Formats: sequence, C-alpha cells, structure tokens
Amino acid sequence: MNDDWIRVGSGVFQRRYQPLDISIGVVVGPTGLVIVDTRGNPAEAEEILRDVAEDFSLPVVAAVDTHAHYDHTFGNQVFVARGIPVYGHHRIPHHFARHEERRLEKVRNQPESEPDKQWADVELTAPTMLVDAPLRIEPGGRAVELLPLPPGHTDTDLAILVPDARVWFLGDVIEQSGPPMFGSGSFPLEWPGALRGLLQEIRSADVIVPGHGSAVDRAFVETQATQLQAVADEIRAAHDAGVAPSDVRLGRQLHDLWPDSFLRSAVRDAYARLSDG
Repeated sequence: MNDDWIRVGSGVFQRRYQPLDISIGVVVGPTGLVIVDTRGNPAEAEEILRDVAEDFSLPVVAAVDTHAHYDHTFGNQVFVARGIPVYGHHRIPHHFARHEERRLEKVRNQPESEPDKQWADVELTAPTMLVDAPLRIEPGGRAVELLPLPPGHTDTDLAILVPDARVWFLGDVIEQSGPPMFGSGSFPLEWPGALRGLLQEIRSADVIVPGHGSAVDRAFVETQATQLQAVADEIRAAHDAGVAPSDVRLGRQLHDLWPDSFLRSAVRDAYARLSDG
C-alpha cells in the first residue's frame, strides 16, 4: 500500500491531498469501501478513485460528505455518475443554493477572481442520501455512524464515526493544519456549543481526523472549542456594547490564532445572526 495512506484505526485510513491539505478517509469493510469526502473538482475525485483502486482490493460502495464546502463536495458528481451513493447532511442543497452555487457561477464568469479553481466541468451535485437524524449505515458490511451536528462551521456539518475502531471524521468542525475557517455560512456564536455537544460522544482514546491536517485527540478538540468560545464571547460583548461590526477589534490573543480576514468574517456572520434574532 502507498505510504500516503495513514492508518488511523483498524481498517480506517486517511490521506492528505493537495491542494489545501484536505483529509480523505477510507473505511474498509468486508465487501467494500466507504470514502469520506470527494475533494474540490471532478479531476480530484477521479484521483481518489484511482488511488483507492491501486491500494485496496475492494470496490467503493459509498461516499460521505462531511459538509457542503466546495473542497469536500465538488467531486460528488464523479461518484454519483458511477452509481455510488453519496451521504450528506440534509441541508447541503440549501447551502449549495446560498453559497457554493454563487461562488461557482462567479468563478465561471470571472475566472480571474480565483484562477486556481478548476471548475469548468463541475456539476453541482448534492448527496443522493440526505441525512436529517443520526443514521447507522453498513454499505460495505461494516458499521459507520452518521451524526448531523447543530450549526457550527456550517449548518451542514456531519460527524462520521467508525464505532468498532473509535475513529471520527469531523470535516472542518475542527482543523489541525490551520485555524478553523469562518465565513461561507459559518455560525461563530453557535460553533462552540456544537463542539461541546459532540465532545459528550467522544471518548478519551478516540482518534479524530480533521478536515485538514493530522489526526488529533479529544484534548485537541477541547482546546479548539475553548478558542472558538473566546471568539464568540468577544463578538457578543462587542455587540451588546453597541459597537458597530466595522469597529469591532478582537483581542490580540485571538489574532495570534486567526488571520484578521477570518476574524472579520466571524464578526460579520455573528452580527448577522444577532440582527436576525
């Protein structure tokens, strides 16, 4: 097997693909493979399937989207075209309409806006199996549990647990190779609570695969939840004090963790929720 596949649990593998250091998961069952996330365009999805065919002797029988963002879902069409069911949060079609579809159209009309995106042949493809409640599936003869999360990184986050190996795939609810990203439909005020709720299900010895970066442990998730809570607390305090969003200045400690552009996105999204409320 290619050394790029990292064994994160018994019969569970992660591979970190460029661009974006995105985590792709493989769950090996007795009769087939479940793939976690499909990458950012059809060519990247085809690369996954080629690599899997070279290194595993079983067919791909299902894929799962951890959330709606383009780098995790724009390869869906390749799997669906092969008759492979794709599972994902039931709000992904709504998110696509509000966010990914608009960005896709902008790049097609103005390629110079994001010249690194190879989206000419992307057909926005929602999961074929929409998940609106905890669901246990066994498409390859091995149990995989899908847990829709409350709004956080997006309102389409899906936690994936391989229960016999105690390995989680969490998408961008947590990130290891960079700070968690705000914007594109994030919920900065609700995100810490979503993580704390998830932590009630995570055991101390569990392995957690983030959307980008190396596998981490429960303590890492606890730390990131605390950091996200600090962002939420400072934004809420500024709002309660009547500070305009353009005038919000978050603390130096947060700027040590996040780039200014991320924090500005957090302020915009949080203020929008507070205004709606």
